[in-house]
Amino acid sequence: MLSIFSASKHAPFNIATEEYLLRHTEHEVFLLYINRPSIIVGVHQNSIAEINLDYVKEHKIPVVRRLTGGGTVFHDLGNLNFCFIMKAAQDSPWNFERYTAPILEVLQELGVNAMLKGRNDLVIDDRKFSGNAKLVEKGKILQHGTILFDSHIGALSAALKVNPLKFNDKAVKSVRSRVTNVSEHLQQELSLQDFTSLVRAKVQSIYPEVRDYSFSDSETAQIQKLADEKYSGWEWNFGASPKYNLSRALRTPAGTLEAYLDVQEGKIESIRVFGDFFSSRPVSELETALKGLPHEETALRAKLAQLPLSEYFGAVTPEEILSLLF
Repeated sequence: MLSIFSASKHAPFNIATEEYLLRHTEHEVFLLYINRPSIIVGVHQNSIAEINLDYVKEHKIPVVRRLTGGGTVFHDLGNLNFCFIMKAAQDSPWNFERYTAPILEVLQELGVNAMLKGRNDLVIDDRKFSGNAKLVEKGKILQHGTILFDSHIGALSAALKVNPLKFNDKAVKSVRSRVTNVSEHLQQELSLQDFTSLVRAKVQSIYPEVRDYSFSDSETAQIQKLADEKYSGWEWNFGASPKYNLSRALRTPAGTLEAYLDVQEGKIESIRVFGDFFSSRPVSELETALKGLPHEETALRAKLAQLPLSEYFGAVTPEEILSLLF
C-alpha cells in the first residue's frame, strides 16, 4: 500500500489525484490532502443548486465535482481529507466502517467520543465532523471522507446557504447536519499537522506493508493535466449537472422581473421572462438569444453585453439581468 500526503492544496488537483490513482495504479493507496477553501459536490448533484453563488463568486471559491455520490461538502485549511483506494474484494460496497475505523481509533485514543452514525457520517455528541462517500469501479473501491478539524464553520454555512425555493430538480440534495470541529472536543491542544501524523501512524499500524510515496514529475504532470482539463472546467463541474428548473424574481427601478429557466446538460433549454416593466422591443428576442447558451456567468455576461437591454426592460443594468439568471 502507498501512503501519500499531497503537497498541493488546490482542490481540482487533489480530486484529480483520486481519479488518477483509482484508474492508473495497481497499488492500494492511502491518500491525505488539505484544500484551500473549496466546495466539493457529489457526482449526481446539481452544482449550482448546492451553493450560495454570490458568496462563492465573491470569495473566488472553486466548485469541484467528485466521482462519488453523496452530498456537498466545504473544504478549507482546517479540514483534513482522507481517501482509501483498495481491492473491492476486501470490503462491501456499502459498508463504511472498515475505512473510517482508523480515524475513530485515533480520536478515541485522544479521549474523544467519536462514532460512525447511520450509513456514512462520523459524529461527536450527535454533531457531524466527517462525511464519507464511496465508489466501486472495476474491482476497486474508492472511499474518501472529510474531517472537520479546525474548519471555519461560519464560511461553511455561508458558502452552502441556498434558497431551497429557487430550484426544482430531481438531483440528489445535500442534507445539512449540525456540525462540529474535532478541535473543540480535544482534552489537550493539538495541531492539524500533529493530528495528521497520528492518522498516518494509525494506518501504518493497521497495514504494516504501507510505504510513503511521492509522485514522480511525470505522474504530477498527468494529474495536473486531468485537473486542468476536467476538474477545473465548467463542463464537468457544472455542465454535468442533472436537468433542473430555476425561477428567480428581482425588483429593479424598471419594475419587477421574473425569469424561469429550464437547464439541461448545463445549457439553457428554454427561458421565459415576465414582469411589470415597459419595453420597446419584444422580450422574446432576448429569450431566443440566451437559449442554448451555457448556464454559466462568463458566457451569459458576454451575450448580455451585446443586447439592447434598455429596450427590453427599461432602466436595468447587465448585472441586474445576470443576477436574475442565477
